[in-house]
Amino acid sequence: MSDDDASSNDATYTAGVIGGTGFAGGELLRLLAGHPEFSVVQATSRSAANKTVGSIHPNLRSLDLRFTEPSDLESVDVLFAATPHGVSMEQIDAYFEAADTVVDLSADFRLPNAELYDEWYEGHDAPEYLERAEYALPELNRENLAGADLIAGGGCNATATILGLKPLVDEGILGPETGEVVVDVKVGSSEGGAGGGAASSHPERSGVVRPYAPISHRHEAEIGAYLGLDVSFTVHAVDMVRGASATCHVFPDGPVSKGDLWGAYRSAYEDEPFMRLVSGGSGVYRYPEPKAVAGTNAGEVGFELDASNKRVVVFSAIDNMMKGSAGQAVHAANIALGLEETAGLEFQGLHPVGSP
Repeated sequence: MSDDDASSNDATYTAGVIGGTGFAGGELLRLLAGHPEFSVVQATSRSAANKTVGSIHPNLRSLDLRFTEPSDLESVDVLFAATPHGVSMEQIDAYFEAADTVVDLSADFRLPNAELYDEWYEGHDAPEYLERAEYALPELNRENLAGADLIAGGGCNATATILGLKPLVDEGILGPETGEVVVDVKVGSSEGGAGGGAASSHPERSGVVRPYAPISHRHEAEIGAYLGLDVSFTVHAVDMVRGASATCHVFPDGPVSKGDLWGAYRSAYEDEPFMRLVSGGSGVYRYPEPKAVAGTNAGEVGFELDASNKRVVVFSAIDNMMKGSAGQAVHAANIALGLEETAGLEFQGLHPVGSP
């Protein structure tokens, strides 16, 4: 972009957000507004067109921006889409007419082929884009994100699970033909979105540990596609606002040692800027905890090994709105554009904090 187009903060790239009134859209606006290399020039919403961003997201009252109609897209360098499933695949041509790089937070491009959409969703309207899309999770797909122009955000439940299991797959402890995995994920109400409906309303959500996807959750497709694992997967809705916590019971074909596990997790994550290994240390939070990462792009992983050396219990925790959504999207965009990976994502969290 030219100097004449640069904003007062000398940002390198202009950015727009489609679907800016949702929870993920609000997180994107928060991150991009504080990002040293982005200038947010547009946020769209049919329901809130002409209203200020701060009227919907009170934490962003200082942001001088009003929502516009999604049909009136401005030309930007990077377009972030935080829309429900099905929208981006219908509008993807228009998105690329408006932007050089598209980062989609929905499920529309996160699976690698149309057959998986036939199996897990209701098919796909733009299958020709699937091979072009790159999965956004850097810890899994960093080498393919550089220069990518279509980035597909991972699902939050899949992200938490993949981060927990990937080191075991990398080291051959776990694989398509080696071992069984049972995954239990507990998630906060923000996963249901700003229009989550009756099940996500406070009176119904308060105090619950409610199984809402006992079997066949769509995020299983990502775990299978990117780790090659067929897992037994269950998701519970629990009484928190932000966060996803995965407990994975892993039964390798042969015994493993704690040394094997420490080696696997350190090898995978010791150089990752947002990953923390939290495994049985001292203090109150001895294992991964959503409260400890609330508002951050951090992911925590940990493990325990039972006395038989035949069952590994893997724990992982993320903020579903950050590492599982908007933070992952900005991290991936940073890599795609050759920026500092951690730019705009340095917030370390708070302690103590209420419901995450």
